[in-house]
Amino acid sequence: MSISTLSKLTVPLNSSQSASNQGLLMPKLQYRFRVSLENFGVSTPTTELTKQVVDITRPNLSFETTTIDVYNSKVYLAGKHTWESVTLTLREDVSNNVQKLVGEQLQKQFDFFEMSSAASGSDYKFVTRIEILDGGNGANAPSVLETFELYGCYVESANYNTLNYAESNPVTVTLNIRYDNAIQTPADTGIGTAVGRTTNTLITGGGA
Repeated sequence: MSISTLSKLTVPLNSSQSASNQGLLMPKLQYRFRVSLENFGVSTPTTELTKQVVDITRPNLSFETTTIDVYNSKVYLAGKHTWESVTLTLREDVSNNVQKLVGEQLQKQFDFFEMSSAASGSDYKFVTRIEILDGGNGANAPSVLETFELYGCYVESANYNTLNYAESNPVTVTLNIRYDNAIQTPADTGIGTAVGRTTNTLITGGGA
């Protein structure tokens, strides 16, 4: 029995825009991911954090709006950009590996015993990598489909969450991570791709 009908499980396009046997592409799946933190805390390695990740939000980017008032109307330009904080949830372990590393990072940012702050941002900032994997494991090593690299990170807030006699869930700690910039790798796959820079003189773009 022919299975050519499976290629029709997609969105119809003009023949000049799509091959007749295109079908749907495999999506990236939310549960196939890995998070690593470089220069986080003091103790090494930090791989225990990677194993205890519950979830993480992906980066969100927004641009401020610059409004140019003109005769009878307005024109809008993209202003300065802002990277929103990402939220990382970790399971606490009975050996206190997670608690120790989180505490060390917070102490790097501010010494809560001596009431002493860090001398500069480079003394405590770290790198966060969020990798989407293809599902491989064991003898079949996973391939990295995409990586978000977050630079200039620090812990904006740490929430040690709740304890509850009525729940059987693991204890968790939630970190809000603020960062200066984010790039997607490998090269030419997203943010950070070299697209060239034009130097036009008009405030408006193309269109009628």
